[in-house]
Amino acid sequence: MDLTAAISNLQQAKVIGQVQMAVAKKVLDSQRAQGDAAVKLIEAASRGAGQAGDALAAKATGLGGLLDTQG
Repeated sequence: MDLTAAISNLQQAKVIGQVQMAVAKKVLDSQRAQGDAAVKLIEAASRGAGQAGDALAAKATGLGGLLDTQG
């Protein structure tokens, strides 16, 4: 292999490495965005379930149903 071919192969390998790194970064960014969305979905579901549970408990026990606003 002559020097010109070696330099050409080295440059090609360098470009391929840069492309692979750019693709990997895009995949990582996408995975992070999906993870953040999943966490937000879980948090929203837990808040909704907690509020629904509070409403059911109040209904079953009668607590919180009456409020005396006249001191």
